[in-house]
Amino acid sequence: MASAAFEEIVEDFEFLDDWEDRYRMVIELGKAMPSMDEALKVPATKVEGCASQVWLHPEVSAERFDFTGDSDAIIVRGLIAVLHKLYAGLTPAEAAKVDARAELARLGLEENLSSQRSNGLKAMIQRLGEHARAAA
Repeated sequence: MASAAFEEIVEDFEFLDDWEDRYRMVIELGKAMPSMDEALKVPATKVEGCASQVWLHPEVSAERFDFTGDSDAIIVRGLIAVLHKLYAGLTPAEAAKVDARAELARLGLEENLSSQRSNGLKAMIQRLGEHARAAA
């Protein structure tokens, strides 16, 4: 189960024939994402396994699973924005059931990312899954 916001990304990707255009769209999503508070960029929120600097901070209530995130690499920041759209508006229980890798496969992301970025994406998915399961 993916959010409605993620389904919009899937639809947009279907209209873009060229991976370069899709890549630009991911970058634009990252640029549009609100900045993460510098005070949240601490070792506890840093995601290990990413070639670039990545931070994810859960913001969970009984009704909603959410997080803020940031990276020093613009494409990775875009991937964080895509993940944010994937989980947007879901409850913790719904978020815990999301098969993020399967949902992202609909976008063809992993086939078009470097192995380092792909490994970083997997690390981010794992971290978010852990937060969602803990909240559920």
